[in-house]
Amino acid sequence: MSRILAIDYGRKRTGIAVSDTLQMIANGLTTVPTHQLLTFILDYVSKEPVERIIVGLPKQMNNEVSENMKNIEPFVRTLKKKLPDMPVEYVDERFTSVMAHRTMLEAGLKKKDRQNKALVDEISATIILQTYLESKRF
Repeated sequence: MSRILAIDYGRKRTGIAVSDTLQMIANGLTTVPTHQLLTFILDYVSKEPVERIIVGLPKQMNNEVSENMKNIEPFVRTLKKKLPDMPVEYVDERFTSVMAHRTMLEAGLKKKDRQNKALVDEISATIILQTYLESKRF
């Protein structure tokens, strides 16, 4: 089998997570500056078997997409042009940052480590991917 890649897209930096080849467990991969994201993904999928890409869908509490969607949509269009055979899906990312902070707290990370925004983004991408993987099991 192949991996599933997840993206927590941000204006400055983007968290990336990837599944194991059995598509059961999500693992944080890295955080990259957003302006380098496309290059990173194209390089990664050329080296690793990736079945699909999951992108966090930023929604507000009233179920409308948030302002960041105006940045995500052009990126996804470009990604689909560069990888026309790669399925790209959106997954609701509400509360992932809150859940990432809670996870860091429960893991016993020191305050300085919990303030590392790149780590928060990577953990958020991991939560997005794990949510997707679990939804496909049921």
